[in-house]
Amino acid sequence: MAMPQSEKIWFNGELVPWEDAKIHVLSHVVHYGSSVFEGIRCYHTRRGPAVFRLDEHIRRLLDSAKIYRMEVPYTQEQLTGAVCDTIRANRLDACYVRPIAFRGYGALGVLPFACPVDTVIAVWEWGKYLGPEALEQGVDVCTSSWHRVAPNTLPFLAKAGGNYLNSQLAKMEAKINGYDEGIVLGPDGLVSEGSGENIFVIRNGVLYTPDSSHSILPGITRHTAITLARELGFKVEQRPIPREGLYIADEVFFTGTAAEITPVRSIDRITIGAGQRGPVTRQLQEAFFRVVNGDADDTRGWLTAV
Repeated sequence: MAMPQSEKIWFNGELVPWEDAKIHVLSHVVHYGSSVFEGIRCYHTRRGPAVFRLDEHIRRLLDSAKIYRMEVPYTQEQLTGAVCDTIRANRLDACYVRPIAFRGYGALGVLPFACPVDTVIAVWEWGKYLGPEALEQGVDVCTSSWHRVAPNTLPFLAKAGGNYLNSQLAKMEAKINGYDEGIVLGPDGLVSEGSGENIFVIRNGVLYTPDSSHSILPGITRHTAITLARELGFKVEQRPIPREGLYIADEVFFTGTAAEITPVRSIDRITIGAGQRGPVTRQLQEAFFRVVNGDADDTRGWLTAV
């Protein structure tokens, strides 16, 4: 399937035509995966297009860059403004937003300091990551044979391009074997996350999710789900989860910017709960979409009007 295109991409401070946003084949990022990025959604609300938790996403982008000693030549305020400018320039009411900072063309060797840091923001129309029916019917997933790397090998608090080689292996394995997604275990054999999503387990009305010591990216949608669940009166615990704990859960769901809140109906061909979206997941979805669609008051300042 061809990638949907928009008109303009923000490239180092300038809006350029989509087809002109190019880099050299000897750019450092091509050879060494030296990029940090974000995935953000802009939703069509009754008050117009609004970006969900833009400040938090841009803060995490800059945090990721700091971990990798990348000097991004733009402030948080400049980047949040650039995201809105790019959406407006492409006249989109709802879209996916991809800011990325990467080591560009300068020298080719592992040491990256001679390479400039390029910064790009692209936006395009993108639907439901795991399919539109997945939000209600759920998805079928497997436990991947690929594990997340151990702490102090690659920093998983950084959303870095190179980290996603691991995710690609898990995703490809899942799809080839007939699943929608893969669940990755950590080096200790405990549940970490999906290939590109955080995971929650519900048992007896309590929500459990791995904490940040289990080689996860602490997602912004994950934080959103924790906040909304507690406001709805549910107890949420961040704790280790064994693989077999997934099988006996009442409900399991993924969270992520792309996946939003997606229920899991089976894991390793074992039916989870009733084999469809459960009542707690449904409540969380409804609360989430009321917020992002602008149907609830934005008391937390999570929406940035474009």
